[in-house]
Amino acid sequence: MSPRIHLPAGWVTFVFTDIEGSTRLAQLLGPDYRPVLWEHRRLLRRTIVATKGAELLTEGDSFFLAFADASAALTACLAAQRALTNHDWPTPDATPRVRMGLHTGWAEPRDGEYASAEVHRAARVAAAAHGGQVLCSAATVQHAAPLPSGASLLDLGLHRLRGFDDRERLFQLTAPGLERQFPRPRTADAVAHNLPTQVTSFVGRQAEWAELRRLVENNRLVTVVGAGGSGKTRLAVELAADLVESYPDGVWFVDLATVVEPGMVACAVAAGLGLRREPGRSMMDTLVEYAAARRMLVLLDTADAQLPAAAEVISQLLAGGVGVRVLATSRESFGLPGEVVWRIPPLSVDSPVTGAESDAVALLLDRATAARGGRRPDPAEWVDLRRVVRRLDGLPLAIELAAARLRVLSVGQLADRLDDVPCALDTGRDDPGPGLAMRHRTMQANLSWSYQQLGAGAARLLRWLAVFTGPVDLATVEWLLEDDQLDPLSVLVEKSMVLAEPDIGGSTYRMLDPIRAYAAGRLAAAGEEQAARNRHVAWSADAVRRLGSGPDGRPVTLSLYAFDPLAGELRTALRWCATGGSARSGLALVVGLDQWWRERGLAGKGRLWLSQLYDRSAETGERIPDAELAVGYHTHSLHAGADGDFVEELRFSQRAEAVARRTGDAGLLARVLSSRAAPLVDLGQLAQAEQVCREVIGWAQRQDVVDDALFAVLSLAELLWCRGALDEAAELLGAARPVEASRPAERGRRTVDMLLGLVALARGDLIAAHEHLSVSLRSRMAHGFHRRACDTLQAIAVRCAAGGDPLTAARLFGAAQARGAALGSVPGINGDYFARWQAQVHGTLGDVTFDRAYGEGTGLGIREAATVALGVEHPDLAADSTRFAAGVAPSAFTGPLEVASPPGAATSCPECAGNHPGRSRARLRSGEEAGQVGLRGNWRIGRQEGQVGEDAGPVTAGVQGVPARSIRWALEADALDGLDVE
Repeated sequence: MSPRIHLPAGWVTFVFTDIEGSTRLAQLLGPDYRPVLWEHRRLLRRTIVATKGAELLTEGDSFFLAFADASAALTACLAAQRALTNHDWPTPDATPRVRMGLHTGWAEPRDGEYASAEVHRAARVAAAAHGGQVLCSAATVQHAAPLPSGASLLDLGLHRLRGFDDRERLFQLTAPGLERQFPRPRTADAVAHNLPTQVTSFVGRQAEWAELRRLVENNRLVTVVGAGGSGKTRLAVELAADLVESYPDGVWFVDLATVVEPGMVACAVAAGLGLRREPGRSMMDTLVEYAAARRMLVLLDTADAQLPAAAEVISQLLAGGVGVRVLATSRESFGLPGEVVWRIPPLSVDSPVTGAESDAVALLLDRATAARGGRRPDPAEWVDLRRVVRRLDGLPLAIELAAARLRVLSVGQLADRLDDVPCALDTGRDDPGPGLAMRHRTMQANLSWSYQQLGAGAARLLRWLAVFTGPVDLATVEWLLEDDQLDPLSVLVEKSMVLAEPDIGGSTYRMLDPIRAYAAGRLAAAGEEQAARNRHVAWSADAVRRLGSGPDGRPVTLSLYAFDPLAGELRTALRWCATGGSARSGLALVVGLDQWWRERGLAGKGRLWLSQLYDRSAETGERIPDAELAVGYHTHSLHAGADGDFVEELRFSQRAEAVARRTGDAGLLARVLSSRAAPLVDLGQLAQAEQVCREVIGWAQRQDVVDDALFAVLSLAELLWCRGALDEAAELLGAARPVEASRPAERGRRTVDMLLGLVALARGDLIAAHEHLSVSLRSRMAHGFHRRACDTLQAIAVRCAAGGDPLTAARLFGAAQARGAALGSVPGINGDYFARWQAQVHGTLGDVTFDRAYGEGTGLGIREAATVALGVEHPDLAADSTRFAAGVAPSAFTGPLEVASPPGAATSCPECAGNHPGRSRARLRSGEEAGQVGLRGNWRIGRQEGQVGEDAGPVTAGVQGVPARSIRWALEADALDGLDVE
């Protein structure tokens, strides 16, 4: 440098410049690099002279300049960048990209140079810049007034410059003609990451966080897959922030949501890593070379925006450097070798066993508190909070949007509006537009983006699946559209629009409620709703029919448990039938669920559906055949009786009779008339009820449809028991047993055994009562007749009281009445009988003891109460029993002998004249011999053993003093705990 150049003193602004990637540019251009380098120097010197800057040093492609005025220095840099950009270079690749850095400090020149730390600080500012970028320190900003025309300074925050302990606030010069978007500055920050700063707390997900961390630590590529709004990004960012110290070369976040061209994926990743395109070299090559020797974690967010291109970048990154790991979030997997796909579950909506709130409720509480200005929802609102999160299926985005709605709605109001989730959460929000960057502003935008990525087949399947409320299997999916749907279903699962839930019996598939609501809207918009929902109704009717049949198509004992998983689907089908579909189809569904409504305490709901279907039929003019209408009226009558509405019960019973008579079907009329006594009993007219029962039975016998009058027989037996005619009641019930056993819809209720148990209690025969009631309760619980099981529990409570166990009786009374009340039970004909026994138990125990035992019972569930009841000791096994005492005459026996058979054996049952395979029990009546009914095998009582064969004598032969009733016969195996004969 010439000593005649004047060097400024005092507040001096130092400027350093150099060409980014000059070595690569020189290799690319070869001999042509020198003209480019000279032209670059000429352009910079021209701007320096124009702004009176002093050139201290030029070496290769670098300049070191000093300015007495900070504003002039910024003006020189702006002019130089514009000159370089606008110059006509030989080729685009020959364009030099110059980075510039400025810093202002107090300095005095000596011997034509500056010996000051401010010079080194300026050099570090320049080193932090990228090609085409102008960075300056806060000191330069303080002295640079005014700024060049049209220019402004962008605050890039605090950064630690290499070699300096403190942090420097850096600013970027922006102006027309200059690039604006650059990677983060190349500084020596203590925290090597660019993870987005979260403004809300992270709630829940402890188990998922731990599982995902384990996967990332043990695998090089982990893809977090889930539906839009399921919280993939938030969980991945939270985990990545905790892993920063594990990666010396940083954790780098790259959002691909705004990348619109596949070729730009590598550029987006490079920008996240702070890299710029090098002349004459692909961005992918630059990426691979940079990553090769580094240990870092790359977090690729929304990778499904450019899935194939992202997969290619990931493959090359992982192949190029063993220290690179990738954590990606996407709605579908990449399908790359070594990829671990982890599907993020929705937030838990079930409270943990610790008693704390579920993650979903905790999130809604946190966000609702913020939305309401720090006012936490009242505990009275928590029930509705749980309703909301269940309705939203624990989807985090939906919960966040729901919390915002709580600024203007109560939690209950919001819960009531969630039938259409997108509408309820998005109403009043601005249209976010089609851009991916706005996809989390509304549920509609989020789901629309996913929907638009589907092909025609997958989109149609998604729409049609919206008619289902719960999970479905593959056969149901194919039944719905009558075609092979495996390929489109696979697409929906891969894109996280449908959840696949593997099971030992085969996978099932379901949609989260917010997705289902969106798909239902698309179904209506496509004009396919009528066809799809009618198809769903047909499927529902077929499902109900199949529940009454075994694999071979033959009728099986009705189990109400089979209806429970279908309840949501059937309600959805009924809603359509009552509003837009066929009333006749809806009526068939309600009737198909006949006993389920009452046994689950939903008789009122059943009546409401029936009323809506009557109205629908009248509105559309759809004709319902008389036989079907009669059954509907009959079902309505039974529901009304279960609800205690005895006037309506009688009215619909009469309607059912009138319509049934028009059909000329004697069996149908017998079934309708069989229930005519029920409203009379409910109204307290017992004599009239008994007369009606006898008339119906007599008429049915004359018409040869007596089996269809079973309900009248059972009602008559109950009336006879009520007035003490026990022998006649027992005879009726004995004749009714084979009829009940032959009818799949009735035999699971074991009403005959229930009533025989009551008869035995009235006779004081605790052994017979115990056995009949145990059989009835076991069968009712096994087949889901919970409301009827409550009656049996009360009867067993009476048996306990009569057997000297008032504490168990009190517990069972409490359980039966609490569970019965929950199921809407009303006292029946035996209500007074149970009440008298309960009062007796109360008097025996006293207030304090009774109340404690009764209260314990009210806390039992129906299954727990049944376990207590079935655990009551058999009277034969009681310690003080005299039934095994020597000298008791066998002739004292007047009841049946039970015989147990082992697995695979077929035992002849004299009570129903049928054979029962498997572990069952047959009975021998008094005076019968084993050989008479084909029984042979071994018997054992305590230590006494014996054999019986076809030619055996009386059943008590060889068992001195032991009543025949107490003998259990075990055929070829110890099978004394066999199942009851049905």
